[in-house]
Amino acid sequence: MPPDDSSTSSAPPSFTMVKIVRYAGMAVLALGAMYYVWLQPPSLTPIVDSRAAEALALVQNNRAIGYPTILQAMTEHVRTMRERNLAARLGEWRVKQVEGDLYEIRVQLRDQGVTGQWFERELIWHADLASKKVNAASLPADGYTPKDTDVAP
Repeated sequence: MPPDDSSTSSAPPSFTMVKIVRYAGMAVLALGAMYYVWLQPPSLTPIVDSRAAEALALVQNNRAIGYPTILQAMTEHVRTMRERNLAARLGEWRVKQVEGDLYEIRVQLRDQGVTGQWFERELIWHADLASKKVNAASLPADGYTPKDTDVAP
């Protein structure tokens, strides 16, 4: 009977290669999952700071020129662009605390022109939670936000 070499010989090369490929695949999956979580879209990440959520609501529900709220004005703009067979996209609303009760709210608006060229505008507002006031901080946002003198009593 021949001697049993199973305990003294190393595993076949194909078996170790399978292990290497398996571990490499698991590592790639784990890295991919971590990358996805790290770059998770803001819409899936709820606003944790209640003051930031209040600032966002203050801006979105603020009166707009020609519409009851800024959010409705932005949504209506996107809808009318689509009715004219032109693409429009309203980006994610981003909130950043500037100092104390002052928050900065930003949103990107992308419109496709008649010639197919894309135009991108960043609308910026400052929301003061202490005085409950919203001020346009960019020229595009100024086109949606009424001046204090425009507000009816």
